[in-house]
Amino acid sequence: MQTLIPINVPVGDRTYRIKITPEDEEQVRKTIKTINEKIIEYKTEFAGKDMQDYISMVVLWYATQLQSGSSSMLEKDFEEALSKMEGQLNKALGL
Repeated sequence: MQTLIPINVPVGDRTYRIKITPEDEEQVRKTIKTINEKIIEYKTEFAGKDMQDYISMVVLWYATQLQSGSSSMLEKDFEEALSKMEGQLNKALGL
């Protein structure tokens, strides 16, 4: 079994502690940076919403990017990192 390292990842106004492999750390941090930059963009454009709305907008934006077939290598890495994070969160929450 691979050694997992714990990291804190801030998404919106919450921080999640997840465990990842050391080789995935850079990609996960890049993914989190992209997510948070998009949240800030939506907060600027659509002031007055709550954080759940902004996160939902980011998820919709990302899903639309995948559906349009414009998935570049970065987007594929983004999707892979999100899947890994989802698995880790589900494991941490006992789902």
